[in-house]
Amino acid sequence: MSHRILVVEDNQPNRELLCDWLESEGFEVLSAANLEQAFAVLQCEPPHAVLLDVQLGSEDGLALAAWIRRKPELREIPIIAVTAHAMVTDHERVLQAGCNACVSKPVDFRALGAQIERWLQVAAHLQPRP
Repeated sequence: MSHRILVVEDNQPNRELLCDWLESEGFEVLSAANLEQAFAVLQCEPPHAVLLDVQLGSEDGLALAAWIRRKPELREIPIIAVTAHAMVTDHERVLQAGCNACVSKPVDFRALGAQIERWLQVAAHLQPRP
């Protein structure tokens, strides 16, 4: 089964880079350039994980993380923040907002891949068994 990953990133070159890399790794990729698009995707086609830019232009990407955590049907989806804000306090804020992990930009794809695999495995153990 191919895991579906939602990339929420307002910068088109960054979004395309992440999407292309994920596809080359065998993931099915959904993308959104802003919170409105991300909410729509999550309601229509929930992904197995979300890569979330923290600063979406004038929008706070962490609002999406908080919204996901409040939805019972979505709350177990792993959220990995991808951010240019690399200070320890920034990472702490991201985790407190409901993200499972934080990867700094420019993206180290090995580190990102390890985080995606780790959190997909954790989420798989949290899913109810039939």
